[in-house]
Amino acid sequence: MAPGKDRRIVIYITGDTHGRFERVERFCERFGTSREDILIILGDAGINFSGGWSDLRKKELLESLPITIFAIHGNHEQRPYTIETYKEKMWHGGKVYYEEEYPDLMFAKDGEVFELDGKKAIVMGGAYSVDKMIRLMYGYGWWPDEQPSEEIKRDVERKLDELRWKVDVVLSHTTPLKYEPVEVFLKGIDQSKVDKSTEEWLDGIEDRLDYQKWYCGHYHTEKKVDRVEIMFENTEEFCF
Repeated sequence: MAPGKDRRIVIYITGDTHGRFERVERFCERFGTSREDILIILGDAGINFSGGWSDLRKKELLESLPITIFAIHGNHEQRPYTIETYKEKMWHGGKVYYEEEYPDLMFAKDGEVFELDGKKAIVMGGAYSVDKMIRLMYGYGWWPDEQPSEEIKRDVERKLDELRWKVDVVLSHTTPLKYEPVEVFLKGIDQSKVDKSTEEWLDGIEDRLDYQKWYCGHYHTEKKVDRVEIMFENTEEFCF
């Protein structure tokens, strides 16, 4: 449905999809979305995970839907700038990666600030994979740059310095350490061996940052604590 004069553009937000987009299809049909509407996926979209035809089919499906996809980097996908088909462009005030065949399927560059519905939103993607060894054992995709590098962290902090450590919204994949939903941690995983350096870094940022809302995914649960919201299969309007 094309937006008419009285139809406003809507921004939606959801958690990990892991390459399964049936609920996105149902959502678009139910709410009559348009290409001008935006769906933020908080990492682990699962689009650049399998490689080959599997990924292409997912991209073709998403490009056919009446909505624009804006994804954060997760820990179950290759970073787009390491894939030769991706290009960079400006979108809503920040840099994104896209492929010419799929112009409405974009990945945010970490550390960029986007103007979304009148709000300034900074992006901080990536996380550690507790399933790393299983993926390596069975030949599934795993990438050593899944977490933000020291360079990315410096870029994020430099941008926050420019903003005097004040933004409206944070979009990350994982959560600051203090907000980890420990009640849903996988049994059998020795947490002392889990690399929590990204969560610790985000914790320090959260302590200093003047913000209104922090959205994240990663944990496959839905939970709100203070101004932090962990999302999974729920989809909401980007507003607060």
